Amino acid sequence: MNLLAKALIGALMVLLIGLLSRTRNYYIAGLLPLFPTFALMAHYIVGSERGIGDLKATILFGMWAVVPYLAYLASLYWLVDRFRLVPALLMALLVWTVTAAGAVLLWQRQ
Repeated sequence: MNLLAKALIGALMVLLIGLLSRTRNYYIAGLLPLFPTFALMAHYIVGSERGIGDLKATILFGMWAVVPYLAYLASLYWLVDRFRLVPALLMALLVWTVTAAGAVLLWQRQ
């Protein structure tokens, strides 16, 4: 896929999240970031350029990627009651970063 198509897909996702956040079903805006837009691109590229074995390894690592996201959500859920929104988001992002780095380090040791 060319760079322009990727940018348009990203812009469309941001637009949809913004629109959904204003509806009665605002919570669905939290589901859209989990749509596998970028995973589809990554899986296609790895699968077509590196082969099925590397694709399967990428998929398996993607399963581990859920752990940092869950850590981000859990920490943000706890932090929003204790801090203002922006500091809570930044701290939750730090939790994601540390957890993601840990996942990468653990994966590399295999």
